[in-house]
Amino acid sequence: MHITLDSETDFDGWRQAARQLVLNDVRPPEVTWSVWGAAPGLFEPPDDVPPQDTPSGTFSVPAKFVDLAQSAILHRNPERFAILYRLLWRLRSNHDLLDVATDPDVSQAMTMAKAVHRDEHKMHAFVRFREIGREQKSHYVAWFEPEHHIVELAAPFFARRFADMAWSILTPEACAHWDGRAVSITPGVPKAEAPTQDRLEETWRRYYASIFNPARLKVKAMQKEMPRKYWRNLPEASLIKPLIEGAERATAAMIAGAATTPHKAQKRPEPVMPRTPSSTAGDIESIREQAAACRACPLWKDATQTVFGEGPPHAPLMLVGEQPGDKEDLAGRPFVGPAGQMLDRALEQAGIPRGKVYVTNAVKHFKFVPRGKIRLHQKPNTSEIRACRPWYERELKSVQPDLVVAMGATAAQSVFGKIMPVNKTRGRLIDLADGPRALVTVHPSYLLRLPDAEAKAREYQRFVDDLRMAADLIRKPARAD
Repeated sequence: MHITLDSETDFDGWRQAARQLVLNDVRPPEVTWSVWGAAPGLFEPPDDVPPQDTPSGTFSVPAKFVDLAQSAILHRNPERFAILYRLLWRLRSNHDLLDVATDPDVSQAMTMAKAVHRDEHKMHAFVRFREIGREQKSHYVAWFEPEHHIVELAAPFFARRFADMAWSILTPEACAHWDGRAVSITPGVPKAEAPTQDRLEETWRRYYASIFNPARLKVKAMQKEMPRKYWRNLPEASLIKPLIEGAERATAAMIAGAATTPHKAQKRPEPVMPRTPSSTAGDIESIREQAAACRACPLWKDATQTVFGEGPPHAPLMLVGEQPGDKEDLAGRPFVGPAGQMLDRALEQAGIPRGKVYVTNAVKHFKFVPRGKIRLHQKPNTSEIRACRPWYERELKSVQPDLVVAMGATAAQSVFGKIMPVNKTRGRLIDLADGPRALVTVHPSYLLRLPDAEAKAREYQRFVDDLRMAADLIRKPARAD
């Protein structure tokens, strides 16, 4: 029986065919495997012969076999399909076969999988992009020659690492491209289509030469990690041989030179956070100035600035969010980004003027993880919320609102001083120990994340209803007076 797969990496096609063959009791020696477009072997029939019957039934294999097969099938060994099918056939009667590392089939499959992942690692390490075009129209292109069929496997790493730039990785077999949204795979191209240099080439070579330490050079270890076959595609390759040859001379010169005075680390002075007691209310402007120098948790190191609350100094309603986002961090004001626009629209529909509300956040610095030029929001942890709570307490004592609305779980944890589940407490009026009352609702950013339009509309209306409840509660004392 002859099976032809669609491509060298057609794991789904192999799995479907292998399952059907096993269920039809087709023994491994009775099957030959090939890839569409490849030259037929001497004893291969001209056309595929599928199993006679569509099998019914099923059988199970360990999950680690699927992982092993997905990796090993990317190896260049032309016998890999047959080896994996032989393993699959044997696993049906020996479910623990993969635990026998000395078994020839198991050992060969694992060796292939290891070689594939080693080749993937080398691609991650030794791809060098060259720039084509300038500024907004720039595109980055690299040439690489993998040992195995790993281009599609390795491409997601580069999409994560270089998410903010358009790039292409060209290889003889397949090419990977990233446009800022998705990875696409196209057929391979000859090396002549890859650029040979760019405007930053010389800068990179100077940098490489400056960090080369001849005293720590271990040639065999270096060549093991960076084999010579990769050198021809590296901009720094022209420097490697002369640097190695001059290492001994450079090391001798370093030893003969006079000892230098150790460099003292320059530590950036950190402003001392004012130690004003949290029980002191104070003027809101003076509290804002003091918060600008806050170093109570590490978030200040990466943030642009402290984003303090704003609004009337004695507003009847205080809204508390989670933390500033990217837009807020740059502007230095709370709720000016997409979530702030959503909040403004909801406040207007609830009949609450934004200018009469004091808005702030439980955490005053932006916590994020960088992804290229993008800064992705990260949820503050309990220690960061606790470190920033004294600022909220001082805002609360200074503003003295009639009602506090905690928007989201982080805000609720700061307002109540403990974890409060949003869904269980939402819409309930709760007395705070500090005097005012509090309501819990969702954060506007939660509404932005909902993928379903119907659910988004429904949850947005609930959010507006929560704000209307807050509006009614702050009006009642005025009518009672």
